[in-house]
Amino acid sequence: MATGLAAATANAFLDALCNNTSYAVANVWIKLHTGDPGAAGASNAATETTRKEATFSAAASGAITNDGALTWTNVAGSEDFSHYSAWTASSGGTFLFSGTVTANAVTAGDTFTIAVGDLDLSFSIAS
Repeated sequence: MATGLAAATANAFLDALCNNTSYAVANVWIKLHTGDPGAAGASNAATETTRKEATFSAAASGAITNDGALTWTNVAGSEDFSHYSAWTASSGGTFLFSGTVTANAVTAGDTFTIAVGDLDLSFSIAS
């Protein structure tokens, strides 16, 4: 499974574009993973289970990026974070999309941060 939009998110976007339905997500929460989160966003979950709320700048040219740092302090385990999943809630909620992170190994007790501008999402734009 490659990272990307959850099927339900893709369907909701398409319905909003083509079937006059509304689609909005109040909040986006980021969870860390040690491998591909899979189609349901639940595979390879990190020992660090806390989700952090992400905020984003306005989209431009088919892209958007986080405008606030996401910081996990005193991480729960020693591991390599390689992926993330995005959710509609701090626990439970609906899986929205997933992607990769470039990170070094962390040791239990470390702080891990996704800096401002490092969580990027984009769509291909016709040119």
